[in-house]
Amino acid sequence: MGKPQHRVNPRALQAFEDLSNYLEFCRDFGYRYNEADLYNFKSYAWQQYNKFTQGKNAKNMWEEDTRRFSGYRRA
Repeated sequence: MGKPQHRVNPRALQAFEDLSNYLEFCRDFGYRYNEADLYNFKSYAWQQYNKFTQGKNAKNMWEEDTRRFSGYRRA
């Protein structure tokens, strides 16, 4: 009888890799990171991530927030 070998499921490895890539995207583009949004097409951040991975232009929220708050002044 041979030794039992445990193989890692390739789908699980892909999910962890997708999570790390999604986290990096959220940091770079200014989106709120939530693990539950992974593979959820109703999530706006996941939709933008898919656009980014397909080579299309994703909205950079850092620039949007800078534009939005540039006119705001505290009294």
